[in-house]
Amino acid sequence: MNKLKLNTEYAASFGAYWMIYAIAGSLASVFMLAKGYSNLYIGMTLAAANIVAMGLQPFIADHMDKAKGVTLIDTVAWSTLVIMIIGAGYFFFKGGTFMLALVIMLVLAIHALLQPLMNTLAFRLSESGTDVSFGFGRAGGSLGYSLIVAAVGTLVEKKGVMTMPVCTEAACLLLIVLLLLTKHSCNRIVRQADAAAADGMSEAGAAARRRANAERIDINAFVKRNKNFFIVNLGLAAILFSNAVLSTYMAQIAGNVNGTTEQVGRILSLMALAEIPVMIFYDKIHKHFSSRTLIKVASVGFTLKIAVCWLARSVGMLYAAQVFQFIGFALMMPAMVYYINEIMSQGEAVKGQALFTMMLTFSTIAASFAGGWILDAYGARTLTFISTIVTAAGAVVVNLFIGKVKSHKEQPGESDCQ
Repeated sequence: MNKLKLNTEYAASFGAYWMIYAIAGSLASVFMLAKGYSNLYIGMTLAAANIVAMGLQPFIADHMDKAKGVTLIDTVAWSTLVIMIIGAGYFFFKGGTFMLALVIMLVLAIHALLQPLMNTLAFRLSESGTDVSFGFGRAGGSLGYSLIVAAVGTLVEKKGVMTMPVCTEAACLLLIVLLLLTKHSCNRIVRQADAAAADGMSEAGAAARRRANAERIDINAFVKRNKNFFIVNLGLAAILFSNAVLSTYMAQIAGNVNGTTEQVGRILSLMALAEIPVMIFYDKIHKHFSSRTLIKVASVGFTLKIAVCWLARSVGMLYAAQVFQFIGFALMMPAMVYYINEIMSQGEAVKGQALFTMMLTFSTIAASFAGGWILDAYGARTLTFISTIVTAAGAVVVNLFIGKVKSHKEQPGESDCQ
């Protein structure tokens, strides 16, 4: 019962987390176009958000690896409250102004900073003694994203774009409540385990104490120690370029084949729904295939998906392209998170997740800058063609270098649920 409850609360929290991005990030271009911004200005705003996040991610990762008494759950909850406060600016600043663009930028920057913490949280929760599945949690994220993006797409068509910030604030509040429930459940499990071990220190408990003192290294030492891992992540940045293009500019890509805002919401919803079965059953898939193999397969899936989007001449083709989400994004996200946890020591864990998130962030920066400019100058078909080339190149790099990455794995440390 404890396992089911904790996994469900973690998955629900992940769902609320991705609801925020679905509205404020994936549909940002819909909101900003309606508020009078050009594609180039939209691209610059989204890129600025990710530049801020990428610049701060190494500091956050280093701090969270070393922090005592400041937990992942508390950090995410307080940061989400900050997003809510800043998000109030959606209602006060006029469209087309720098101040409204600044609000959008800050909301997305803080949200991006939290992603490696949400990824790592599954493994920190598991250290309480109850197995928490990242794949199941990330499936909850995809379900939350799918539900809200379809609903908001319809709401925008019927009620206008100001329904978007209202939904963003509601999703933030939901995330805070769910995180507090998760924290309460985790602490209860830890207290039960402590009571059961009160009569003596078990070997597992002694091992946990040793693991709590595991080596912690700074970010410069981390990069030097994991050069091939860094190169793999550069390849991932190229692969994820196409995902960022589709997430950010789907409104323009669909519009090029006469798609509506409601259809954009449905396409993004289908994209997320396609991820759920693979993520839920990822643990079973992982028993038969290594994380390295699944990452290689996912790199091919990303390439095929963007290639079909480039060839698309109708909205139906864009729907059809989402079938490759099964072997693309749906495999890549859990495979990379598990892979990092498998090869990284305790002192490197959050930094490894942060580097992967930085590559997500970097690809979004590149897609935002280049995508806005290419759309205004050459159109959506040129953008998807360039994305196909970049993604294919990234797949080649990943397949060549991932086998060369060395493991520095140590056993995980004590739980950080307090």
